[in-house]
Amino acid sequence: MITVVVVEYSTGCDLLESENIHRIDLDGREIILIGTAHVSKLSVDEVKEVIEEEKPDTVCIELCQSRYQAITDTDRWKKTDIIKIIREKKALLLLANLALSSYQKRLAKKFGIQPGQEMIQGINSAREAGAELCLADRDIQVTMLRLWRSIGFWGKFKLFFQLLLGIFYDEELTEEAMEKMKSKDMLSAALDELSRSFPQLKSIIIDERDQYLSQKIKTAPGNKIVAVLGAGHIPGIKEEIYNEHDLDQLSKVKPAPITTKIIAWSIPIFIIALIVSTFSVDRATGIEQIITWVLWNGSLGMVGALIALAHPLAILTALLAAPISSLSPLLAAGWFAGLTEALVRKPSVNDFETLADDIHSIKGFWRNKVTRVLLVVVFVNLGSTAGTIIGGAEVISRFVSTFFG
Repeated sequence: MITVVVVEYSTGCDLLESENIHRIDLDGREIILIGTAHVSKLSVDEVKEVIEEEKPDTVCIELCQSRYQAITDTDRWKKTDIIKIIREKKALLLLANLALSSYQKRLAKKFGIQPGQEMIQGINSAREAGAELCLADRDIQVTMLRLWRSIGFWGKFKLFFQLLLGIFYDEELTEEAMEKMKSKDMLSAALDELSRSFPQLKSIIIDERDQYLSQKIKTAPGNKIVAVLGAGHIPGIKEEIYNEHDLDQLSKVKPAPITTKIIAWSIPIFIIALIVSTFSVDRATGIEQIITWVLWNGSLGMVGALIALAHPLAILTALLAAPISSLSPLLAAGWFAGLTEALVRKPSVNDFETLADDIHSIKGFWRNKVTRVLLVVVFVNLGSTAGTIIGGAEVISRFVSTFFG
């Protein structure tokens, strides 16, 4: 039988009695939760003083491995293999993460703070205290992939454009909005924006992370644990720490449903069948269908490349690849155009070094060769998708006219 006792301290003169500090007695083990308020230096001071005074066995921080590397390895972008990312079909995921990062850093700039400073302090203080460091958060890519797999085709469009518009639209925060964000870490603030547009995803964006964090914290080694968290997670963790959670289940990314694969293959087979049928009855109309399909797919794929300011060879690749790749779920015109862009305009070391700063602005996103490659992949795929819809409608129209007109 696990007994849990929660003791909350009200604000007082002693920093260790701050209202941001919550003590839990879990079956004889002491767990200290520090809810960080990111808009003041007080959060960093609280983290430093609590770890120094408490001398915990383990310090848990609200970071996953990739976010940990992001704030501790300043040269991480130099190690990025952009061609490998395209081949592994992760271009959109990386672009979404960069867009999210751009939003986070813009919030941090408004607050006049350095993102993740309290987590850096937790890392440094754990090292100084000789405590074990535990990365307690779920991998951000798992969260994004679970989110991505939980929404339909149009939901994916909406999500992508919301993330993209987050780069373009630099909104003015009201005093009330800024006050609300004081109790959140920058990642939670950005994810909360998504949960308002996709309320059905709150369980993935917020609740599941509270469950994951609570399980990692209470299973951390040692008798005294200090956890450094965004204050917005404290209520959920204090509730979920009573329960057992399966980390493997929370980290699992479901494969695409079989219905999605069936639909993906059915559309090109249907289009080919219509063209073949029309061709067998009226060769001229069949040729018109082929020309229509090629023109709509190729031209709109090319428009996507132009929007991304792709190299002329990448634009040509989009034009040629879109009509063919649209007939196979295993191929995408954006991959071919993106690979061409990456090979012709190979990102330099300087592009990777300036990436963290360039993602703050629209101009930077298009100027940096790394993000431009990602934009080429995404916009060419979007153009090709639009071409498939319009071109497919034209093919169907000519088929109907031939057989029923």
